[in-house]
Amino acid sequence: MLSGSLFRKILLFSLPLLASGVLQQSFNAVDVAVVGRFSSHQALAAVGSNGAIINILINLFIGISVGANVVIANYIGRKNHDGIRKSIATVTAIALLSGVFLLFIGITLARPILELMSTPDDVIDLATKYLQIYFLGMPFMMIYNFGAAVMRSMGDTKRPFYSLVVAGIVNTLLNLLLVIKFNMSVEGVAIATVTANAINAAFITYWLRHEASPFTLKLRETRIHRGEMKKMLQIGVPAGIQGMVFSIANIFIQSAINHYGSNAIAGSAAALNYEVYCYFIMTAFCQAAVAFVSQNYGAGLYDRCRRVFRLCMLMSVVCCGAANVIIALNADLFLSIFTTNPEVMAYGVTRLHCVLLLQFLASSYEISGSALRGLGYSMTPTILTIFGTCVLRLIWIYTVCADNTNFELLLYIYPITWVITGSAVYIAYRRISQKVYSERLKKV
Repeated sequence: MLSGSLFRKILLFSLPLLASGVLQQSFNAVDVAVVGRFSSHQALAAVGSNGAIINILINLFIGISVGANVVIANYIGRKNHDGIRKSIATVTAIALLSGVFLLFIGITLARPILELMSTPDDVIDLATKYLQIYFLGMPFMMIYNFGAAVMRSMGDTKRPFYSLVVAGIVNTLLNLLLVIKFNMSVEGVAIATVTANAINAAFITYWLRHEASPFTLKLRETRIHRGEMKKMLQIGVPAGIQGMVFSIANIFIQSAINHYGSNAIAGSAAALNYEVYCYFIMTAFCQAAVAFVSQNYGAGLYDRCRRVFRLCMLMSVVCCGAANVIIALNADLFLSIFTTNPEVMAYGVTRLHCVLLLQFLASSYEISGSALRGLGYSMTPTILTIFGTCVLRLIWIYTVCADNTNFELLLYIYPITWVITGSAVYIAYRRISQKVYSERLKKV
C-alpha cells in the first residue's frame, strides 16, 4: 500500500471486497428469492423487510471493526509489531463478547421491534421466527467480520472472499433443500444463513491462527488491551453510531412502507436487495480508502493519501453508477428473480426507478467519510451524515408525507439526502485534510 501504482493496487484490493460484499448480501438475497418463488409473498415480506432491524443491532460493532482496521493498518505503516499483537488480541475479545450480546438482544427484542414498526398481522409471526433464528448466528458473524477487518488491514481481501464463496454455496443448497423439500419456509432460510455464518467463522479463525507473527491469533492471549481498545472505539464508535442512526431512519421509512400492505413490503424488499448489492460497490472502495489512507498517513506519505481519495471517489462513482443504470433499466428482469406477483413487481419497479437509479450519489459522503476515518477523524462525518440523512428523512416522513399516500413521494427523500449529505461531508474532508497535512509537514 505504501509504494507503486495506486490505481491497480486499489482495484486489486477492492474487487475481492466487492465480491465478498455481494456474496454476503446473497445470503439474504437467496433467502428472499427462495421464499418469494417457493413459499408466499408474506414470507417474502417477512424475510426481506428485516434488514433495517438486523443492521440497527449489529452496526455499532461493524463500526468498531472499521476502527480495528484503521488502528492495525496504522501500526503496520509504523512497523509496530507489539501494537499489532495487542490489537488482534483485543479484536478477538470484542468479537466474542459482541456476538453473545447480539444473540441475546436479537432473540428477546425481535417481536417488540416488529410491533413498533407496524408490521402487518399476516407477516409478523413469520418475521419474528426468521429474526430469532437468524440471531443465533451472531457470534459467528462477529467473528467473521472482525477477523476479516484484521485481514483487510494486512492488505488481504482474497481469503475472506474464498470463505464467502464456500459459505454462499452451502447457504443456497440448504435454502433449496429446507424450503422446497421440507417446506420450512422462513425457518429453513434462517437456518441456512446461520450455517453459512458458522462456516465463515471457522475459515477466518483457522487462517488467523496459522498466520505469521505478529498477526497470529492466539486464543490464550485473548483479552482487551485498554490502549488499543480506546483507539478502536474513538474511530469505530462514531462510525457504528452513524450506521445505527442510519438504520433507525430506515426503520421509520420501512414503517411508512408497511402501511401500504404486504405487497408493498415485498416489492420494496425485492428492490432493496439490488440497492444493497450496489452499495457494496461503494463500501469496497470505502474500505480501500480507509486502509490505504491510514497506512500512508502513518508512513507520512500525504500526497499519496490525496491520490487515494481521488481514485476511490472516481472508481466508486463510475462502478456504482454503471450498476445502478443497468439494473434500473432492466427492472422487470431483475425483480422476476424474487417474485412473479404483478402487484409486488409494480412496487419494486417504483423503488428501483426512484432510489436505485441515483444511488451513486451516496459515494460523495461515503468515500469522503472513509478518508476522514483513515486520518483518525471519525466524529465529523458521523455528525454530518446523521443530520444530512437521518434527521432530514424523519422530517420528510412526518411533514411532506404525513397526509400523502404517494409511494413515490416517500422514496424521493433518498436522492435528496444523498446530495445534501455528500456536499457537507466532502467540504469537511477538504478542510480537515488540508489542515492535518499542513500541520504534520510543519512538524517534520
